[in-house]
Amino acid sequence: MVFPLVKLAYLGVKQGSKYIANGLKRRAKTSLFFRNYLCMPTAQLYHSFEVNIKLRLLGLGKAKHIEKLSETMAVELGADLLGEFIIYSVGALIIYLEYSRSASKEEAKEQSMIQKDLILERRLQEQGLMIEKLHSEVREMQRFIGDLDSRNTSLTTRLFGKS
Repeated sequence: MVFPLVKLAYLGVKQGSKYIANGLKRRAKTSLFFRNYLCMPTAQLYHSFEVNIKLRLLGLGKAKHIEKLSETMAVELGADLLGEFIIYSVGALIIYLEYSRSASKEEAKEQSMIQKDLILERRLQEQGLMIEKLHSEVREMQRFIGDLDSRNTSLTTRLFGKS
């Protein structure tokens, strides 16, 4: 019953992260701080990496001069990158939490198995000790029976002679 609720909660968090990412995109377009310190530098850096990678893939080498994006394009690209980063970060966090939850569940199961193995091993040792005790009692009984048999033989010879 808990498993579907956890999945539903993760889905809610993921949808909430999309809402937050879209809100941050809108805020990034209007806020000077987001625009000047977060969106534009990130977008310009991304743009330069993208141009260099495309040129290298085409075999043209490294670009000597890369035109900077216009302010509106940089803000738009930076806001999109910020939104995607948030969505992927939340997704990665969800995957990590699911993995750690699964790992702790497996660890608990393994500890349970170890405890069961220890209990079985202890019972097996107790059974082994009990068997040893019973073997010693059987040997003691065999000695006692042998002693009684020798007494019986001795008494029989005394009473009836050597026959």
